[in-house]
Amino acid sequence: MSQTIRRKGTTARKAAAQAGTQRKVRVAKARTGSAVDQVMAWLPFSETQLHKIFLVAILGGAAALVCVVASFAGLPGLAGHQMALIAGQTGFEVKRVEVRGVKNINELKVYEKALAERDRAMPLVDIEALRQDLLTLSWVKDARVSRQLPDTLVIDIVEREPHAVLRKDDRFVLIDETGHELEVINRKNAGNRLIVSGLGAGQQVLALGHLLEAAPAMKPRVAEAEWIGNRRWNLTFQSGQVLALPEGDRESASALVTFARLDGTNRLLGGKVTAFDMRAKDRMYMRVPEQDGQELALKAGSVPHTGAAASATQGAAGEEQ
Repeated sequence: MSQTIRRKGTTARKAAAQAGTQRKVRVAKARTGSAVDQVMAWLPFSETQLHKIFLVAILGGAAALVCVVASFAGLPGLAGHQMALIAGQTGFEVKRVEVRGVKNINELKVYEKALAERDRAMPLVDIEALRQDLLTLSWVKDARVSRQLPDTLVIDIVEREPHAVLRKDDRFVLIDETGHELEVINRKNAGNRLIVSGLGAGQQVLALGHLLEAAPAMKPRVAEAEWIGNRRWNLTFQSGQVLALPEGDRESASALVTFARLDGTNRLLGGKVTAFDMRAKDRMYMRVPEQDGQELALKAGSVPHTGAAASATQGAAGEEQ
């Protein structure tokens, strides 16, 4: 004989307790959702960006796991490469190149160097190799390459400053203060820059600058400087007159200062004298040749040790030295 067991119905007390429990759960859920919403509001990310961050974190964890496994297997290089590929797949690859600090250099040459890294995963970009490649450009004095995640390479260029023009046979080359050659230009583009010439003149530009600083009043009046015999300078002024200086840094600076003083008292520049020779320690030789002799003296870049063509006044100026 079967018997039916009947359970007692829910009492009022139990029903009230269940209702209270459900109410507490609803309140807790509401508070939790509100707290999460507040946290989300504080974060500087959109929901889509946050999902991407979580994805990168998950993939990063996977990459770290790959790295650990590869390290145990003796393949750390493979692990690093795999990690870089994962970063590239999540959008961390070179898509843009930003160049800063360019004024004189052809900007396209910089982009040509950098665009070789285009579509490469950011961790695989060899920053130092790219920097060294940029330093081969004639105008680049220094360069800094940095990553701007997720997809931009930033290149900061420090340019060399044009200082003078080097005359080489039939060419004119723009150089900086160290004599580093920047680019070939035509004579018209040389402007008012100092023109230097002579074998090894480019390596003497810095010393020439110190020499001209000894007589600041003369510096803006010098148009050309010729390095003679790898030992001394001939200066050509804007008036076309030539000054032959002695050998030695101290001796040439002293002679230039003396010449500046004599020009201030006797107005040598702009006069009839075509060339001045201050290679002698105790006097200055001046020459006022005829037309043919004048051209010969200027082309030769030196003055014979004779005062026969000088006037008595000019001879007196030489004795004042």
